[in-house]
Amino acid sequence: MKFVSPKIDYAFKKIFGSQQSQDILISFLNAIIYGGEKIIQSLTIVNPFNPGQLLSLKDTYLDVKAVLVDGSIVVI
Repeated sequence: MKFVSPKIDYAFKKIFGSQQSQDILISFLNAIIYGGEKIIQSLTIVNPFNPGQLLSLKDTYLDVKAVLVDGSIVVI
């Protein structure tokens, strides 16, 4: 049996991209970004595609907005 690497964007989103896996994603991000401290309080998974408003602007991609314990919002 072959497994898909979670380093591939599609596989990562399948593993962590649902509402049911939100607690796991919060724990994972806290471990990777904040050394295991419980800094991220909640997440919002958003539509990642945001086209530029002008032809000269690049498209941007946003997957997750996180609310930290101090109330600040960060884009991951």
